[in-house]
Amino acid sequence: MNIEELRDYCLQKHGVTEGFPFGEDTLVFKIGGKVFILAGLDDGNRFNAKCDPELAVELREQHDEVKPGYHMNKTHWNTVYMDGSLSVKQLHEMVDHSYNLVFNSLPKKIQEELGG
Repeated sequence: MNIEELRDYCLQKHGVTEGFPFGEDTLVFKIGGKVFILAGLDDGNRFNAKCDPELAVELREQHDEVKPGYHMNKTHWNTVYMDGSLSVKQLHEMVDHSYNLVFNSLPKKIQEELGG
């Protein structure tokens, strides 16, 4: 998967917006105004995804391509490299997990407004 495919996949999700709130080098995807994926455009080979803390550690132990979140809270965020042995399905699952974590943390009213 590359940065364009990541972007397309994120934007297919209901209620997702994209922007550059941290500068032109970092593409950010949000649901309900909350970040669920950040992708650096300088290298274009990785993204940061929110993750359940226990799963975050498990993924880091299982995959060399999953590291503690770069410039993020390392308990809740992973940096995931897309140019290794992770399959597209595995990468999609990490994006889905991040999206669902953030969506489910939103107030019920906002979830309903977004169609959840």
